[in-house]
Amino acid sequence: MIKLSIVIGCGYFMYTKLVENEQINIDDFYQNLTKKGVLSIKNILLLAFFTFFNWFLEIIKWKVLASFCLETNKKNAAIQSLASLTASLITPNRIGEYGAKAIYFEKPLRKQIVGLNFVGNFYQMLATLFFGLIGFTYFIIQHKVKIDFHRVLQILIVVLIVISAFFFGAKYFNYKGYSFKKAQNYVHKIPFSLNLKVGGLSFLRFVIFSHQFYFLLLIFNSNISYIDAISAITSVYFIASIIPMLSLFDAVLKGTVAVWVFTFFNIDALAILSITTIMWIYNFVIPAILGSYFVLIFKPNFTK
Repeated sequence: MIKLSIVIGCGYFMYTKLVENEQINIDDFYQNLTKKGVLSIKNILLLAFFTFFNWFLEIIKWKVLASFCLETNKKNAAIQSLASLTASLITPNRIGEYGAKAIYFEKPLRKQIVGLNFVGNFYQMLATLFFGLIGFTYFIIQHKVKIDFHRVLQILIVVLIVISAFFFGAKYFNYKGYSFKKAQNYVHKIPFSLNLKVGGLSFLRFVIFSHQFYFLLLIFNSNISYIDAISAITSVYFIASIIPMLSLFDAVLKGTVAVWVFTFFNIDALAILSITTIMWIYNFVIPAILGSYFVLIFKPNFTK
């Protein structure tokens, strides 16, 4: 019943985000895709290649991380990655991914698996922040975007207080053997070579899906230079990444941010909303559908 609830709930929410999306009408969306030739065999295959490469890198990254704890092959890494995506879509910032991956391992290993998953997500966020800060800085300088620095300073102070409170509380947290100190010691055991490999895969993955976005801009005949496009794309991911939200609404969030960013380049809002929706379908909906199968066939071993 739990597995069915996860799959049905995930499917229902994905359906409503596509069919009942207030930002973009499904009929307008389909007509726009047909008009721009997005549904041609060539473009479908090229977009699918980007998605495959994106998730292939994610699977390899997880294989490298999980193998530090227990030798894991590509097949199991793929199953764990896709199933955890499906199970985590209805949780804020995909936090459910941690528990979903952990249950594939025996109980004594689950703490390490949660820690390793955190390391993988940390490097992916680091890649987003690295490219995003560069792109957003170029964007605000190039277009003289007015920023209320007093307001930004207030937000930074609040964020700093929250983070400090979190780490202070985590330092003294201890529940059934779970503690910040143990997690910290375990992370320190991870060799530099593994950190370097995971970091490299995370950065390469960001390059892949950001250029998938750029490829869609070309399909929609957007009049924008490569430098401007990349700075805008990295800015969108940078802004969207720092706003906690249910992953199911990721397309809505990125669509809203993207429309604002690309207005500086006089690109049609319908085109941008179509692009962010396509990105969401290819990189979340399709993998989540594949993951649904692995969720349904998963057989938990309660003796572990």
